[in-house]
Amino acid sequence: MRFGILVFPGTWSDTDCHHAVKGVLQQEAEYVWHQEANLEGYDCVILPGGFSYGDYLRPGAMARFSPVMDALQRFAASGRLVIGICNGFQILCEAGFLPGALLRNRHLQYRCQWAHLLTERNDTPFTSRCGPAQVLRVPVSHGEGNYYADPATLAQLEEEGRVLFRYCDSSAGITESANPNGSAHNIAGIVNQPGNVLGMMPHPERSCEQLLGSTDGNLIFQSIIDSCGAR
Repeated sequence: MRFGILVFPGTWSDTDCHHAVKGVLQQEAEYVWHQEANLEGYDCVILPGGFSYGDYLRPGAMARFSPVMDALQRFAASGRLVIGICNGFQILCEAGFLPGALLRNRHLQYRCQWAHLLTERNDTPFTSRCGPAQVLRVPVSHGEGNYYADPATLAQLEEEGRVLFRYCDSSAGITESANPNGSAHNIAGIVNQPGNVLGMMPHPERSCEQLLGSTDGNLIFQSIIDSCGAR
């Protein structure tokens, strides 16, 4: 399958994503500059982490106006898969693909550390390789990862089963101490209503090789590959 990896001015996790899907998982992958207006030919588009446009206004707020975002709207509307990681999640929220917003971490500190994620569902294109309620070990690296939404939106996300990943401890406990940023409901990743757009703050591309300390990120990318192969 073919991954398209969006690159905005200031993006820096694009090479990590490219290595994960092409170097590790042996899939086709191409960088897509933010001024591109056509995403045809890709099976999945990745919005990687980084500091698009330097986060000068707020994370993702300027990237949402890049020409490629119109193409991404058409791409997602066609039912193809989109995954936004860290800054990519912020961009998806700013552009209206996903509800809510990513605020400053509650402790006002930048955190780069390992996190545990509880897989809430394994019947989605992003989690089919995961076991029921499997705990993944995936790192976080952000200063604005505190997921916020109003109570009605949070209730809707929960009711519709759109929370895919939740910060937990190594035993799957959903605790305050396991939450690295203060996110509401310990939310680490959500999907849109059709279920083909995922936004997550942790970095699965940095947990695809045992040398890095975990291969759990492969479960997410392999799930995407399986889903696209079944289309």
